[in-house]
Amino acid sequence: MEASRGLEIEKKYDVDTDAVVPALEQAAGVARTGKPHTDLLEAVYFDTPAHDLAGRRITLRRRTGGTDAGWHLKLPPTAAAAPGEGPQPRTELHAPLGRPDAVPDSLMAHLHAYLRGSVPVPVVRLETRRTTYPLYGDDGVHLADLADDHVSAERLAGGDKDGSTHGQWREWEVELVHGGPALFGPVEEVLAAAGARPAAHASKLARALGTGKSAAKRSNGAAPDRDAPGNNPGTSPALLAGKRAPAAAVVTVFLASQIDAILAIDSAVRLEEPEAVHTMRSSARRIRSVLGAYGKLYRASPVRRLQAELKWLGQLLGQPRDAEVLRAQLRSQLADLPAGEGVAAATAAVEHRTGEDFDAAYRLLQEALGSARYFRLLDNLEDFRDNPPVRADAVTSGRKAAAKAVDKAATKLKRSHKAATRAHRGTDQELALHRVRKDAKRLRYVAESAALVRGKRAAKVAKAARRQQKVLGSFQDAVVARELLTALAADGSDPATAAVYTEMLGQQDAIMLAAHAKYLKARKKSGDLFRRGIL
Repeated sequence: MEASRGLEIEKKYDVDTDAVVPALEQAAGVARTGKPHTDLLEAVYFDTPAHDLAGRRITLRRRTGGTDAGWHLKLPPTAAAAPGEGPQPRTELHAPLGRPDAVPDSLMAHLHAYLRGSVPVPVVRLETRRTTYPLYGDDGVHLADLADDHVSAERLAGGDKDGSTHGQWREWEVELVHGGPALFGPVEEVLAAAGARPAAHASKLARALGTGKSAAKRSNGAAPDRDAPGNNPGTSPALLAGKRAPAAAVVTVFLASQIDAILAIDSAVRLEEPEAVHTMRSSARRIRSVLGAYGKLYRASPVRRLQAELKWLGQLLGQPRDAEVLRAQLRSQLADLPAGEGVAAATAAVEHRTGEDFDAAYRLLQEALGSARYFRLLDNLEDFRDNPPVRADAVTSGRKAAAKAVDKAATKLKRSHKAATRAHRGTDQELALHRVRKDAKRLRYVAESAALVRGKRAAKVAKAARRQQKVLGSFQDAVVARELLTALAADGSDPATAAVYTEMLGQQDAIMLAAHAKYLKARKKSGDLFRRGIL
């Protein structure tokens, strides 16, 4: 059974045990407070003994009592809140109670990339007496709930070998229902007057474990190792402001965003959600391209190892993705043909062949995603991000290094373009244009990283490279489709089906010719931009 999904937007406050809940209708926008109701909740939180989930602001619990009893998984916000923005939404997944000692598979799918082979165990038990005050607007809309929680926490053997009662406390929590984030300000003013203070802990679990808001590790905004070579600037793009940001900072910030993207999409790949494989593959390629472009900043061995493992992952992701794209392309083309026995037979053959290829490739991918090799790659990526192996003699300006990296990638693309113009029509030209497409993609990714410090000029280069890559992608898709159609035709078929294959092969040739013409036009349009670079 799939887990249900929702968004949670809430804000927590520390409060003394003798505080009195104020009249919340005094807050601007709140017309009245509904009748309060009290629930007794018991929640057991699961994590690794090293608290790997809590360190990423991920909470996994099984809670009884109240209206939403069951397993709950809360994932961290995708980005840190800017000053004045208020709390960011968090995704919350819910599954039925089931067994008390077995995390549902529908939730575990979202945790493998963080657990990396570890098994979550009970670490904390919380007992909460919760009194909930619903807040309503003038039109009767249920805006938010104020939860007045009296909490008792106990550490369990999985989280603390000795096991101990951590303590008791009281907190208030405002959670939006149908109201907007603007409600937090007026409500907070009323709560503050009653003695509420912004919570010193991100969650009840964090308080029970004795970790504050700044204790999160391996997440957006992970604390940098200031003693690492190159003075790792952390992962915030804001730290690249100005003209003096070091080159290693550009790489760190860009890699951090792509690592976050891989971790965020991991569960969708496991659950075979649309476009998930493509998203993860693109992030892996971006990291690999940028490591290659800025490789001289780092010790060679860590870069070489990461690139090899990213290539392995990219190949595993590429096989089901290519089969998926090919199937969708041929489905569309076959659907446009007049209905008949030949079209039906060709459609069945295409579906069978591409379906087999997709299923076989996805099985291999799923196995890889559960392997120690994949988990080790994630560890190494995060270690590279948090402790970049910068060479002692590689301190250089980020703006200068970014410009040189883009110009070098543009020069490589220019060479491959010239080689393609000299190639003989046919297989030689097809291979040469495939090389151009790869180099255009590399330029695009390097220019995207440069845009962090070079702005619009680098962004224009990335956009132009993407345009060429996309056009040549259509060309390459037609090449692959032609290979499959030729193989199916060679297997033998009746005249009607053979005629369909002939028609389809002609379509691929037409697509290739049109794509080549579009590429030449796009190349001409962006040629001056590439020549002038971004300096």
